Amino acid sequence: MPNNKQRGDMTEIILDETKLKELLKLAIIEVFQEQKELFYDLLAEVIEDIALENAIKEGENTEPVSRDAIFKLLERQE
Repeated sequence: MPNNKQRGDMTEIILDETKLKELLKLAIIEVFQEQKELFYDLLAEVIEDIALENAIKEGENTEPVSRDAIFKLLERQE
């Protein structure tokens, strides 16, 4: 059986499933911690997309409103 020197110094690493899962969890946690702002922005975008989708679906079931009526409502809120 060849030793590591004879196999080109390639070291074989054997991980059991539990250890591999734990390492993956730690790696994912580390990425989340280091890239917190990126994930925050991504999550905010997903929430906005869901809200927009819900608003569109709700709007499909309501009566149409004129453009003028919308602008009048917006002017009152200012």
